[in-house]
Amino acid sequence: MLAIVGPSGCGKSTLLEALGLLLRPSELGRYTLGPDGTDLAALLQANNESALAEIRSRELGFLLQNGGLLPFLSVRDNITLPRRLLGLPASSERVRHACVTLGLEPLLDKRPGALSIGERQRTAFVRAMAHEPRLLLADEPTAALDPQAGERLFGLILSLVQELDMAALVVSHDRSLVAQFSLPRLAANLTSGGCRFAPEP
Repeated sequence: MLAIVGPSGCGKSTLLEALGLLLRPSELGRYTLGPDGTDLAALLQANNESALAEIRSRELGFLLQNGGLLPFLSVRDNITLPRRLLGLPASSERVRHACVTLGLEPLLDKRPGALSIGERQRTAFVRAMAHEPRLLLADEPTAALDPQAGERLFGLILSLVQELDMAALVVSHDRSLVAQFSLPRLAANLTSGGCRFAPEP
């Protein structure tokens, strides 16, 4: 699990979108995913959209800043949607554990419009990890949460990353939370040559 920190407007969200195969970079050297070394750079260069779409749905989990929940589905159906699309059982023990940990059980039959911003963000996180992706990309997952809920969410992300042998990139403005969990950090800086990301001591 790696945190990306830095001021607004220096490319953190853009980096996640590029890694999440939502943006096509103008130049790309090497980009592989997983132990089998799937060559994503070659798929991007060949514009193989069907293969990229399959990788996005199966191997990646994306938590957007705005949550991105479908308003016409219940919390339960939003969470189970990625699993159903992949032909997996609707629920799993890890999904149930995440719902309990984040206090979502009483909300499962509600629609996103009936939730607070923090509740929507917690729901969006569980949806992003429900299909147990290889790489979780989380853009400011604690921005709408109070400090205690943010700490619970960070702890849950870290435990799932370890349990599922998953990788996670988390953009966060909350340096104290990142430091509390002793996460390695990439610092984003805007320079005259563009966005630069460098390990932060």
